[in-house]
Amino acid sequence: MTVFIYVVARDYGFAPNPFYGICTLATCKPGIRKSAGIGDWIFGIGSKSTHPNRLVYLMKVTQKITFNEYWENVEYARKKPQMTTLKKMYGDNIYYFENGVWYQANSHHSYEDGKTNPINLEKDTGSDNVLISREFFYFGKNAILIPEKFATAIYKSGRGYRKEEESELINEFLQYIRKNYKMGYMDDPILFTRFRRYNGLA
Repeated sequence: MTVFIYVVARDYGFAPNPFYGICTLATCKPGIRKSAGIGDWIFGIGSKSTHPNRLVYLMKVTQKITFNEYWENVEYARKKPQMTTLKKMYGDNIYYFENGVWYQANSHHSYEDGKTNPINLEKDTGSDNVLISREFFYFGKNAILIPEKFATAIYKSGRGYRKEEESELINEFLQYIRKNYKMGYMDDPILFTRFRRYNGLA
């Protein structure tokens, strides 16, 4: 088991997407999406501007599929973006490959008019992998403070990601999480509140 640790710079519920009982990482972080395998864990740490030293989410990779498999599977149709509610707006099922061309759905990673954003497309398709988890803890705006005992093994700041191999301390931390928190979606993404305020929504 390997743990991949990175900073969630912008938590809109897009990367990761923790909705509908399944947590997915389908955009951003191509290095993690390429390298992580089934049984590995992803830890997302809060940024300095939002939730420093806190854990936004963690997910165990239970399935790894391609963009086309994600796009074509009816089980994940709810993850395709629809500009109706915040939850649907930030759907991450946005890519498919056809006749040698990548297509990007109207989404958080396209331009405001719905046209393809080539910069995001190139970055996201740097790995043709979607990580799926049915064992995850998503804290969102209620990100939890990482106990000092585990901080050295788990904390991450800045860009990129780092890897930690399975250790007694990592396993103890996972036991701590399982014992003290309910698995699944626990609170809204950090930036949902900011979006509602800026757009005059309740």
